[in-house]
Amino acid sequence: MDTIMEIINYFSENNAQLFYLVAGISFVLELGVLGMTGPLLFFAIASVVTGLLIQSNLISSWESQFLCVGVLTAIITLFSWKPLKRFQNSGGGADTSSDMIGKKVPSSSEITHENGKVRFSGIDWSARLAIDCEEESVKANTSCIITGVEGNIMLVKPL
Repeated sequence: MDTIMEIINYFSENNAQLFYLVAGISFVLELGVLGMTGPLLFFAIASVVTGLLIQSNLISSWESQFLCVGVLTAIITLFSWKPLKRFQNSGGGADTSSDMIGKKVPSSSEITHENGKVRFSGIDWSARLAIDCEEESVKANTSCIITGVEGNIMLVKPL
């Protein structure tokens, strides 16, 4: 019981360290549980900045500290949300998960964004048009290039 009181007294006398602890826990939860989705990341950054402001004696009351965390979280989120999402969606370069990617193949039936068939290595494979393909469909016997593989479905674009 005495150790709990000592911890409480320590953090009540050293508010900046409390905000650093909250930031650390938020970072761990963000990276370990949420996987860089953003909300706790922005809160953690705001907590660190608030801790720095407390240490430099720019803010002192509990009310102003919590207000500072809230306002900073909102500002950081406002300016960082889109860049974070753009970074997350940037992909990792060319897909090299299959040796079929980049191969030129003929379509053996009409291919749409939902289904179709291509002929590769003497076998008819399930296929569909890649998400970024602007065509609505590809007729049978059209040359295509494999741009990706999802399970056993080839993602293709017409040449």
